Amino acid sequence: MPAATAAASLGVLSIEAFPHESHDPSAWPGCRALPVAAVRPGAPSSWTQPHTPFRLYGNTWYVGTQGLSAILVTSPQGHVLIDGTATENAAMIEANIRALGFRVEDVRLILDSHAHADHAGAIARLAKDSGAVVGASVAGAKAIEAGGDDPDDPQHGEAPRFPAAAGVRRIADGERVQVGPLALTAHYTPGHTPGSTSWTWQSCERGRCLAMVYADSLTPLSREGFRYGDDARRVAGFRQAIKAVAGLPCDILMTPHPDANGLLDRAAARDRGTQPDPLVDREACRRYAARNAAALDERLAKEHSPPR
Repeated sequence: MPAATAAASLGVLSIEAFPHESHDPSAWPGCRALPVAAVRPGAPSSWTQPHTPFRLYGNTWYVGTQGLSAILVTSPQGHVLIDGTATENAAMIEANIRALGFRVEDVRLILDSHAHADHAGAIARLAKDSGAVVGASVAGAKAIEAGGDDPDDPQHGEAPRFPAAAGVRRIADGERVQVGPLALTAHYTPGHTPGSTSWTWQSCERGRCLAMVYADSLTPLSREGFRYGDDARRVAGFRQAIKAVAGLPCDILMTPHPDANGLLDRAAARDRGTQPDPLVDREACRRYAARNAAALDERLAKEHSPPR
């Protein structure tokens, strides 16, 4: 039985590896069989399109696909992976990690932004292959353990299911989790899903340390017939989440969908020698928040408009 213990007051993880025995998903540790759709029908092909992995800054690396982010934060004592992307991408994410010269088995912790199949779908497989602990917000952990079957999710009933993971570690709002010298802080940013979480840490390069932000999706998307405006507490929480992202120390912004902030284009411009570095943008979090605040206002206005 895999084991993972944590000294919660210190946010320090103590991890034992999962046994690597079976390629049958129903036999993966922490994974139970569910009816699963890989990605939603009509999803962009970029979600499963390979992308060459690359260094973002210091010990932070992009190991995702063309359309879905997965971020690796590395140290000699073990690594942290944020998001797994879609279920069918697990082998691709692992190949990207290895292409950078790192061992998948050295991933000690897998963190989730939100429990949708395009971001959490591969987590159970990646956890099995690496032996990593999976961590998420309280609501996010519950949704991951249910394979995305979260009745409180605005997209519930339309969002595809994915392989569930058991024993997900609950990480509190503001809690700092550590793997060796790595320290990442959870920021609850509910709205897109109840468990949405943004993550911050610091990466250094040639003596210059920058504030890294993996801001979760803030888009007010939902199933047909769902109304955000029917729940004042949900709306208030969503607005607070947007405000929280706007207020984060933010040198380099990453998002679960890289095109949400032009991450790959900016990295490519950086690599062509564009100066100043296009990846470093201290206003990026505020612009990202402002754009999504406007989208939420527009969504609420439409909900309250009389039908035509």
